[in-house]
Amino acid sequence: MRGTSTKTVQLLVVDDHNLFRRGLVALLSQDGRFEVAAEAGDIGEALRCLERSQPDLILLDNHLPGVRGVDGIAALKEAAPGTRILMLTVSENEDDLAAALQAGAEGYLLKTVELDHLSESIIKVLDGESVVSPEMMTKLVLAFRSKAPVPASGEVPGELSSGTVAVPPSAQQADSVLALLSGREREVLALIAQGASNKVIARQLAIEQTTVKVHVQHILRKLQLSSRVQAAVYAAGRDLL
Repeated sequence: MRGTSTKTVQLLVVDDHNLFRRGLVALLSQDGRFEVAAEAGDIGEALRCLERSQPDLILLDNHLPGVRGVDGIAALKEAAPGTRILMLTVSENEDDLAAALQAGAEGYLLKTVELDHLSESIIKVLDGESVVSPEMMTKLVLAFRSKAPVPASGEVPGELSSGTVAVPPSAQQADSVLALLSGREREVLALIAQGASNKVIARQLAIEQTTVKVHVQHILRKLQLSSRVQAAVYAAGRDLL
């Protein structure tokens, strides 16, 4: 896990609602794993914060004055290439969700999220996972299903470019790729598509979490995907839910 085993995770919270931001900062500061290194009320202020320090993760709202959060992701990534971005917003708009992931955000959570889930999501993102609020998963599937590009000649179904998430358009090709998965891997994939964590998957399938991690790695490798979010979209597109 990036940095969390030897030092406190450094966070930048970007939200224009002072009351919400200060409350969130206070709650996160009670968790010994995290330190809010800076706060900002808009993208410009966030970029100025990044000139002074590079946090491990940015918690980014979407409805900001001036430049929206999703529209500022590219600039934030350029200013802090090694920093992960986790959207924390009230927006349930599928276009905002799709735009955030395409721009490079590692996750998208609604502000209705419980604090414990938010904390664990931060850790997951730093561990290289992608997280999306379960209630947004169907919208994620619909957004990318409607915009899925047709693969170029020789391109492997499910292979992604420029950080996008695509549902393979060819059922025959997708079925041949899915045939590479074992029965257990299909079960794990279906649970991933439901938004289940490794802990929940392990409990439901009565296996160890370490075994789940191995299955997830095999699934991503076989399907030539790079994240759990992409795997979830792929599974939903093949009616594996």
